[in-house]
Amino acid sequence: MVTFGDFWIQEYNKAGKLADKIIYMISERNLLPATGPEAQCHSSLMRMKITILGFRLDSLQCIDSKLPGKQRLTEKEMNLQKVMLENLKSKATEMASTLNMSNFANRDNLLGLETKTTDATSRTTGLDNYGVVGLQRQIMKEQDEGLEKLEES
Repeated sequence: MVTFGDFWIQEYNKAGKLADKIIYMISERNLLPATGPEAQCHSSLMRMKITILGFRLDSLQCIDSKLPGKQRLTEKEMNLQKVMLENLKSKATEMASTLNMSNFANRDNLLGLETKTTDATSRTTGLDNYGVVGLQRQIMKEQDEGLEKLEES
C-alpha cells in the first residue's frame, strides 16, 4: 500500500527529474546557434517544461490540504516537505529567469491564488448545491459587469 508520504516523494522526484532535464536543456542551449528555428524550438520546449514544472510544484503544495484527517502528516514531515518544495521552486524560478520568463515568478501574485482560494472557500461554506450554483451565477454577473466597465474605458 502506498502511503501519502510515498506518493508525495514520488511526485517530488518526478518534479526533480524534470528540473534536472531542464537544467540539461539550458546547458545544451549554448551548443545551438544563437538564432534560427532550432534555437527557437529548443527555447519554446524549455519554457513549456518550466511551466509544467511550476504546475507540478503547485499541485505538490496543495496535496496535503486534501488529505483525510487520519492521513495528515506530522509537523516535522510537513516542514521537511515545505523546505524541499521551496528549494525546488527556487531552482525553477532561477531557471525561468535564465530564460527571461519573468511571469513565472510572479504567477501567484498575478493570479492572486492565495486570496482567491480562501475567499472562495469562505464564501461557499454552509451552502448546498443550489446555493453554490447561485453564487457562481452572481460571480459571473459581477465578472460580466467588470468586463463591460473595461470595454467602456
